[in-house]
Amino acid sequence: MTTTAYTDITTAEMETLVTNPETVVVDVRDEWEFEEFNIGGLNIPLAEIREKRHYLQPYENIIVICANGVRSRVAAKDFSRHADMAEKHIYHLRGGILEVED
Repeated sequence: MTTTAYTDITTAEMETLVTNPETVVVDVRDEWEFEEFNIGGLNIPLAEIREKRHYLQPYENIIVICANGVRSRVAAKDFSRHADMAEKHIYHLRGGILEVED
């Protein structure tokens, strides 16, 4: 098992990173939560991240988000453990999108 560290980032750092076309935002909330409110990106619910990880292969930078930062931290840790993600830069939005909304 490979372990690559992920990096906690702030909203301001995320806003800078998303300007790079090699960056994708992955919202790991459930589909209904994403439909209710989102800040863009791909919606891959936490329960589906392993089976849908291949959608992230074209990207160099992966920013994982959720409502308050708990599920996205789990997802970032999981992504960091897979060999096919070893060359990726994985970021976790500290505090989640509730911080963005304020």
